[in-house]
Amino acid sequence: MNHNLRLGDERRDVLQATFDTVTQVWEGFDKARESEPELTAATAALLAETLPEQGMIHTDALGQAVDVLDQSLAQSRPRFLAYIGSSGLEIGAVADFLAASYDINLAVDARAASSLEVQTSKWLGEFIGFPNARGLFTSGGTVSNITALAAARHRAVPESREMGNTGPMAVYVSSEAHYSNKRAVELLGLGTRAVRSIAIDEQHRMVPAALEEQIRADMAAGVKPMCIIASAGTTLTGAIDPLREIARIAKTYDIWMHVDGAYGAPAAGTDVARDLFDGIELADSVTIDAHKWLFVPKACSIVLVKDYAALAATFGHNEAYMPHEGEEPNPVDVTLEYSRPLRALKLWLGFKAHGASEFRSAITKNIELAQETYSRASVNASFRVLHHRPQLSIVPLQHIPHGMTDPEQISKHNAALCSAIEKDGRVFLSPAVIDGETWLRPCFTNFRTELSDVDVLFEVIEDLGNKR
Repeated sequence: MNHNLRLGDERRDVLQATFDTVTQVWEGFDKARESEPELTAATAALLAETLPEQGMIHTDALGQAVDVLDQSLAQSRPRFLAYIGSSGLEIGAVADFLAASYDINLAVDARAASSLEVQTSKWLGEFIGFPNARGLFTSGGTVSNITALAAARHRAVPESREMGNTGPMAVYVSSEAHYSNKRAVELLGLGTRAVRSIAIDEQHRMVPAALEEQIRADMAAGVKPMCIIASAGTTLTGAIDPLREIARIAKTYDIWMHVDGAYGAPAAGTDVARDLFDGIELADSVTIDAHKWLFVPKACSIVLVKDYAALAATFGHNEAYMPHEGEEPNPVDVTLEYSRPLRALKLWLGFKAHGASEFRSAITKNIELAQETYSRASVNASFRVLHHRPQLSIVPLQHIPHGMTDPEQISKHNAALCSAIEKDGRVFLSPAVIDGETWLRPCFTNFRTELSDVDVLFEVIEDLGNKR
């Protein structure tokens, strides 16, 4: 056994074991399994062990890690229809292995790797129809949104870096916007009261007239409008706000417009959904989580901006221990992070290996599966759907037992049904509370999901729902 941190003589054995394991794992993801494995007594004991002072045979340690992973919930499985998950794109996993092996830090110029990040952000802007933009890869949508909001604050109140928040400011979101936006406002010291929750229409989209009315009221009261956050695919229903009209309002009142497209923005690259994102090109910034609907492994979020200098003005520090050569700012001077792994590689390699067209096709298939789910549920007396078809790939629905009419009972039934579905293991769903009622919320963001999985979804819901 080696007495250092190299694998040494076991290197090839570990790599071969890894190859064999990953091959088996990927093949296992090709089709859904009929139940989720229970946590075994052996694995529970393993996870209760104290700190190991001495090492073990490396391939044995690898095997234990695989046991833990296989008894965990994996969003890569084709019937994982909860939340908005990643799919563990295979070439993306390879990219992560390579990036971790080289362990490049993008805090400062890393030569070719830095150029790769710039190139990938431009590709993504081209993909979603947000041209002439540049971006940075972050750990997630929350950090991307905070980055954009910090830039918006600096533009609205340039002295805020030195003086802090010296006066009241307002950030405008739809009443269905993701809570990460509220968290960003809190972390920037603006306080939750700075968030203006704007009314939504029957399709859960922000109402522009209500937005403009609130902006005027704030200006009259001496409150500085700081940023409008438009949703391009809400987490709850997949709603897309009217981006062009919001952009008009933002320009009229000189307010930074940020598009939270963490989930939905990749659909802007498809023929079937492109028109829903009309006006996205007019925004100041856009957040996209590639680890959601671009299928790559977590974590891989991107914040795209039209004015890259705005990020440098917001985050730059001329520290003596960080080299500053030429006019190009270091990545550390345009983002929150000092330790920055090469997150872009997984998306770059995905585009290179498969081509943008394959990503478009996979997203389109997810949208088609959502439409099929809505169509089936809408003609089945055992189900209730929203009044409008899904804009993207989220399909809220309720199972309605025969003779049950009370909304409160229906909500309780669907909450209990969702728990039963999770325990059953054939499909994994999450609940959603919409207008005070509990719904089932299948969400299609996995390139592995097929029409046969939709068949099983309905079978499981009706099977378990009719037993309750």
